[in-house]
Amino acid sequence: MKAGIVGLPNVGKSTLFNCLSNAKAQSANFPFCTIEPNIGVVNVPDPRLEKLEELVSPERVQPATVDIVDIAGLVKGASKGEGLGNQFLGNIRECNAIIHVLRCFDNDNIVHVDGSVNPIRDKETIDIELQLKDLETVEKRLEKTKRAAKTGNKEAQVEEALLERIREALLQAKSARTVEPKNNDEIALLEDFQLITTKPVLYVCNVDESAAATGNKYVEQVRELVKDENAEVMFLAVGTEADITELETYEERKMFLEDLGLTEPGASSLIRSAYKLLNLQTYFTAGVKEVRAWTINVGDTAPQAAGVIHTDFEKGFIRAEVIAYDDYVNFGTEAKVKEAGKLRVEGKEYIVKDGDVMHFRFNV
Repeated sequence: MKAGIVGLPNVGKSTLFNCLSNAKAQSANFPFCTIEPNIGVVNVPDPRLEKLEELVSPERVQPATVDIVDIAGLVKGASKGEGLGNQFLGNIRECNAIIHVLRCFDNDNIVHVDGSVNPIRDKETIDIELQLKDLETVEKRLEKTKRAAKTGNKEAQVEEALLERIREALLQAKSARTVEPKNNDEIALLEDFQLITTKPVLYVCNVDESAAATGNKYVEQVRELVKDENAEVMFLAVGTEADITELETYEERKMFLEDLGLTEPGASSLIRSAYKLLNLQTYFTAGVKEVRAWTINVGDTAPQAAGVIHTDFEKGFIRAEVIAYDDYVNFGTEAKVKEAGKLRVEGKEYIVKDGDVMHFRFNV
């Protein structure tokens, strides 16, 4: 599961990517600095993991991770191949969610590709290019589907009706994610279409240091613009985040953050938001050898969760022994949880909850 960072050239995408992953994507003050998409495997900050480490004192700790992709800047005409258009759009299609970075700061020393700072215009520039690409995809598919629908094929008729609704939305400059599926068949079809504008999106407003704790007028404009979009908006000072990652010690970082009026780096909050955007959640295994956070999809069953550790665990699944995270912390050890009768035995139908501490029994 990957989240792709997108935006116009020079809005701070590569700098943000570097902050998140500590992989050093080239970052320079001119367009198309990032040409190949850089992929960073980013640890998901989770205070629950730290607490379990404190209680268990394991030999090692392994956090959950999320893949972040830094994608080249897009310009007007990308849907027709301008700039790095086709490559850019192909890279987005391979991602499961979009982190859309908008420039929300004034600085005459950093060139803006369109000559002035206007996050509303910038957002619309990218939206239009993505919508045009989806419109092209929808119209091609409609041609084929209409022919099948005319023969009386019921499935094709359902598909045709959905494609027409999506086409109408795109023609009104609305993203495909604004089209609500009416039933499970339409949900499955929407996934099958693989449209770019159905992907969940998080808007990241890149502000200057003075707005790191409170945001600014540009952030408010973006919030107002996307209020009907079912999308999240957050702001962070990407340049300042880059400075924080350069500091050597935890104490230095803490003092720097306090001076800005922040309790943690904005990058930590962004990584958690990206994880949530991808519809992911965490369960834990906790033993003296290792305390580990495992990544699963929201709604996964106990055997599916076991399969993330090893496919044999899923194939030979017998049962899961489950402790709620809060119970583990309240009682302090697995033995005390058992004494209190708080360890549950769950079967194949159990839907794993975020934060469950689990142990699997299996037989292959």
